[in-house]
Amino acid sequence: MSRPVTSAAVGTDTTHPIIPDPSVEAARAEALAWGARPRRLGGWYFAEHVIRTMGAYKWTIIAGALGQPLLYLLGLGAGLAALISTPVQDGDSSVRYLVFIAPALLMTAGISVASEEFTYPVMAGFKWRRLYFGPNASPISSPQIVTGTILGALLRIVIVVVVYFAVLVIFGAVPNLATGWLLMPIGALAALSFGLPLMAYAASLEHDSGQFALVQRFIFMPMFLFSGTFYPLANLPIWLQWVGWISPLWHASELGRAVSYDKPIEPWLMAVHLGYLLVLSVGAFLIARRIFTRRLAQ
Repeated sequence: MSRPVTSAAVGTDTTHPIIPDPSVEAARAEALAWGARPRRLGGWYFAEHVIRTMGAYKWTIIAGALGQPLLYLLGLGAGLAALISTPVQDGDSSVRYLVFIAPALLMTAGISVASEEFTYPVMAGFKWRRLYFGPNASPISSPQIVTGTILGALLRIVIVVVVYFAVLVIFGAVPNLATGWLLMPIGALAALSFGLPLMAYAASLEHDSGQFALVQRFIFMPMFLFSGTFYPLANLPIWLQWVGWISPLWHASELGRAVSYDKPIEPWLMAVHLGYLLVLSVGAFLIARRIFTRRLAQ
């Protein structure tokens, strides 16, 4: 009859400790080293993926970046502005019509690119092409995927606003170049303040039922038309001015006009314009991170 095995019978012999296999330990250390870099720089790696994906339609990006400012400025600046000889009275400033609309057109260009990059591509990452799930299974984390998506889109936004600014300078639409260059970072911030809420919304959608088309028709277009883009917001009836007050385009355009042709704006109002754009961007970024983390954990 066999004796029951006790814990003492199977205890570890401390007089003969197990010696780790050096080859196994070396392989383990190498694996940890390979995973450490993506965990630290995962956002940049995913941004590289987004940028390389844009290479498939790089000529569309280049044509849009060059063609849009030229068409708008030739149509509105050289065309419509030629018929408007009276200077635009914007508060205490009196400027040519082209100079008045130029900052708003640059902000609109950045926002338009953001509305492209943060809608269908984001939904494709979850639903149609499922591009987010593979990286999420690697050392790259869900928040890093969000950061990489934003950085990749931001590169295209920066290219567009820089080219737009260069065309504005060529057309003589930026009187004060000493501060006018700030139109470019303001344009990028305006794009994020509109695009990141769209990104969070796109990440929350399970199915495409035409929601993005509705956003273009009933959010982007009214914002473009009623945010003081073509005339001062004060010219609108008071019951319609609220569209501009809640629009990131109006806040960004007011900042742009202040740096472009020194439109007088109270310091506290400048802080309100900048703070509004920052709150929209940071708040939407945090919401997008939470939605990405929840969906990619399913």
